[in-house]
Amino acid sequence: MTTATLTLKGMSCAACANAIETAICQVPGVQKAQVNFATEQANVDFDEYSTSINTIAAAVADAGYEAAEVRDNCIEKERIERQQRQRSLLLRVVVSNMIGIVLIVGSMPAMLGMHIPGWPMFLHNFWLQLVVSTPVLFWCGQSFFVGAWKAFTHRTANMNTLVALGTGTAYFYSLFITLFPNVLIAQGLKPEVYYEAAVVIIALLLLGRYLESRAREHTSDAIRQLMGLQPNVARVVRQGSEIDIAIEQVVVGDIVVVRPGEKIPVDGDVVSGRSTVDESMVTGEPMPVDKQTGDEVIGATINKTGSFQFRAARVGQDTVLAQIVQLVQAAQGSKAPIQKLADQVTGLFVPVVIAIALLTFLLWFNLTGNTTLSLLTTVGVLIIACPCALGLATPTSIMVGTGKGAENGILIKDAESLEQAHRLQTIVVDKTGTLTQGKPTVTDYITVRGTANRNEVRLLQLAAAVENNSEHPLAAAIVNYAKAQGVERLPAVHNFEAIVGSGVQGVVNGQQLQIGTERWMKTLGIDTQPLQARQQAWEAAAKTTVWVAVDGKAEALLGIADALKPSSASVVRTLKRMGLEVVMLTGDNPQTAAAIAQHVGIRRYIANVRPDQKAAHVQQLQADGNRVAMVGDGINDAPALAQADVGIAIGTGTDVAIAASDITLISGDLSGIVTAIRLSKATMANIRQNLFFAFIYNVVGIPIAAGILYPLLGWLLNPMIAGAAMAFSSVSVVTNALRLRTFKSVEVRP
Repeated sequence: MTTATLTLKGMSCAACANAIETAICQVPGVQKAQVNFATEQANVDFDEYSTSINTIAAAVADAGYEAAEVRDNCIEKERIERQQRQRSLLLRVVVSNMIGIVLIVGSMPAMLGMHIPGWPMFLHNFWLQLVVSTPVLFWCGQSFFVGAWKAFTHRTANMNTLVALGTGTAYFYSLFITLFPNVLIAQGLKPEVYYEAAVVIIALLLLGRYLESRAREHTSDAIRQLMGLQPNVARVVRQGSEIDIAIEQVVVGDIVVVRPGEKIPVDGDVVSGRSTVDESMVTGEPMPVDKQTGDEVIGATINKTGSFQFRAARVGQDTVLAQIVQLVQAAQGSKAPIQKLADQVTGLFVPVVIAIALLTFLLWFNLTGNTTLSLLTTVGVLIIACPCALGLATPTSIMVGTGKGAENGILIKDAESLEQAHRLQTIVVDKTGTLTQGKPTVTDYITVRGTANRNEVRLLQLAAAVENNSEHPLAAAIVNYAKAQGVERLPAVHNFEAIVGSGVQGVVNGQQLQIGTERWMKTLGIDTQPLQARQQAWEAAAKTTVWVAVDGKAEALLGIADALKPSSASVVRTLKRMGLEVVMLTGDNPQTAAAIAQHVGIRRYIANVRPDQKAAHVQQLQADGNRVAMVGDGINDAPALAQADVGIAIGTGTDVAIAASDITLISGDLSGIVTAIRLSKATMANIRQNLFFAFIYNVVGIPIAAGILYPLLGWLLNPMIAGAAMAFSSVSVVTNALRLRTFKSVEVRP
């Protein structure tokens, strides 16, 4: 299957989105299609051997709309086209509103039923109103009538249909009265026209559409900000000289030069120099990160203090930034399950409204015989009904929510994942690499003579020299610790030997060193009694102990552990305060698991779990009625991440784990779990507010427009007010969604 994103033109409401989605799904070879009214895009999964983008685009065209595949090089072009459409729309808004004001002024005495001395009554001339209102309807409001006609020819109906019927009815009724006023005069009725109603409705709807368009632009601010992070120029070394080239011309293997204060253009590995880099805009990590030879750097991050050179490893669409943009765009274009109800309603909405409008006309005409009353209520029903607000309620909030997630270093796979996160009851966390740093670190070091003797560093130098020949993870921890303690030069080692399951040995400066387990020491006849108590204390704290013997005597003891991340304990406390149960899964022994769990405040833990058993444990928790999130970073976590209701991958982990997850924490900071859940709750609350407003607006507005209050209060809803209400209902929904931009992640302090 192939996935493609299409940009769409011609949509006016959610009913249009439903029509396009139906048309695409009917194309043979299309497995799934999701049309997003807010983003004006469609995500399509199809078999490229059965159909093609051109065939799908043709199906969209047959439905009365336009579609084209989204390509990387057309993003800027689309932005320019959107701005041009906005300028054209603004011109129509200005013209229609100016003429609308003139017509309202001219019709004011008639609407108030009184004579106003000195009022410009010539503005109420029927023929003058016909002349000035015609261009408003058929030039300013052209899109409504063209859209309605296209929908009619394809046997569908949408918002354009309602607007065209409402304003067209008012206009052509007024035209008939203008041409044949005697028809009413002969019946003893006063001729009245409603040009001002048709014009003002068009003017207000266009104004609402313009404001909505401007507001919807802000829902994509996160994408634009991310795309704007990448610099346009890179300085590379070619043929021995430094030259500035366009970012698009950088190729894998180029040596790129970065000076203080500059943005790093692409991803790569440092080959010389050192510095600190601000990665907050990509990872959400607030503290600058030290970089030296061998370290990875990420494109679009900012070099702070020093200068360095790095070799380009990923360019173009392969960079971390480009992949983040792609993930956020995919998430913004997806549909949340909560949107299904709105989609079902909008699918039937327009035909039902037309039926209600027709019934309203017939009812009032039969009850009163009053054509004016029947006409006003019918036009009011057609105009006030608004499927747009329903169509925008969910996707606009999803767009803003997923964008805020990206700003905080949280990549959300799709709208369903964002919705599920707020329902979670249990958080299952892996230990290694999730709660802990994921690599062994020397935490304690003592010699038989104490920790302050002058031979301490020299002994550490000898041990590091021997361990430097080993590939064991514990050996790397000892070497790194020695360097951190100031050991710079490691002496030569002779007769190095690694004893599987026991340790290593070698001769350094004429001295025989053995480094390994207590069991091996006892096998060698070495007395470990002097440091026995310290060993027992460290092992009780879930630390691995390594003995150092010199010429047959125990000289030192090292305590090695996979250190906890600084935020682990505080994140667990915060999650528990939020009412969530935290469970730890680990392959470690029960003693180590108990020590880690106690340290971070986890009551329930499961030890000795094999990689293939993790998914089964998650499944068991789900069978007990829990909605479960799995947090992990390794390949062995991927099945459990996929099994969980929400899989949360640590971004510093493996690609397999990230691919299997629903949410990725780019920086690896566990506080992202708290932020993701709070963001989900804020987004879902915002969506519910939007849906409530959209539903209640139509439930209350349509009966009032139909004249339900007229028999009781003698009050009718003016069609112009109905038009204003319809226009600003969509604006208010989008504006409410934009409130999510004020969401701030709460810093979880260690």
